[in-house]
Amino acid sequence: MNFYGLSLNKLRDYFSGIGENPAKAGLLYDGIYKKNITDLRGFDFAERVTRRICADLELSIPKVVEKRESGSAAKLLLELSDGEFVETVLMRQRFGNCVCVSTQVGCNMGCVFCQSGLMKKRRDLDAGEIMGQALAIAKEFSCKIDGVSVMGIGEPFDNFDAVADFCEIVSEDKGLAVPKRRVTVSTCGIVPKIYDYARLSRPCNLAISLHAPNDELRSRLMPINKRFPIKEVLDAAEFFSKNTGRRVTLEYVMLGGVNDSPEHAGQLARLIGGRNFYINLIPYNSTDSDFKKSEPQTISDFCAALKKNGVVATKRREFGADLNAACGQLRSNHI
Repeated sequence: MNFYGLSLNKLRDYFSGIGENPAKAGLLYDGIYKKNITDLRGFDFAERVTRRICADLELSIPKVVEKRESGSAAKLLLELSDGEFVETVLMRQRFGNCVCVSTQVGCNMGCVFCQSGLMKKRRDLDAGEIMGQALAIAKEFSCKIDGVSVMGIGEPFDNFDAVADFCEIVSEDKGLAVPKRRVTVSTCGIVPKIYDYARLSRPCNLAISLHAPNDELRSRLMPINKRFPIKEVLDAAEFFSKNTGRRVTLEYVMLGGVNDSPEHAGQLARLIGGRNFYINLIPYNSTDSDFKKSEPQTISDFCAALKKNGVVATKRREFGADLNAACGQLRSNHI
């Protein structure tokens, strides 16, 4: 078993299962995450315990194959133990270092503007492989991880259990201790899983990849909308907000001439109404598709129109457009 894929509670269960004091789980977490112990033999345990954990557990993170860095962003292409590849991105933000992690090798959602959507899913990642991306960033750039976006390659809620475990692991106080308010899971709108996520004991933040203000356009951009239309998605998001007391982010990638007109802004404002959502307008990172990014003034006007109609909206900074930072680009180019 990969240690990095075990939550503290699961590690306690492991120690109980081998007849040892579960308090050893906390010592292991503290030593590895806080004191940077990199060898399981480096703990002051009885010899029988050391032999057992060395036989059962491993400390494994993905191998760095390629690294790109530019200004406020950096990106790693990582090779997994079976030879598959995923990407992870470091974004240096005002509050600190945020890492964007992938949850699958490829993606089956088929969003037409997304590089990941051009690659069919090959498999899910386990929690240790997701966690390994954050650890690879921390190691490669000698930095502390202050925030996490689960927004890389793959649909997180299509790999729900592993993502839920990862959220517990990365936010554990004895581990990396990233505050849950700074961990955001993004979904294209798998409605039943949004409700499941809302019912977790302590979920992290939620973001919805919306990208269109009406079903006709969204279904053209995002096939998942034919199964879960906008109203169902936003109703589920509102349930999350009311159940947790947290505001939901609605992500809206700005596609030039596609979803960025004043009419679209008006439709979007009416769609949101007075609900506890806010819109994050995202400049498009060009991919192999025919889409192009909206002009900066168009994005500013769109944002102003939303605010004029009482919608909380922000424009996201661009990260890594010159280092192939769109999800899946580096992996696609490498393959």
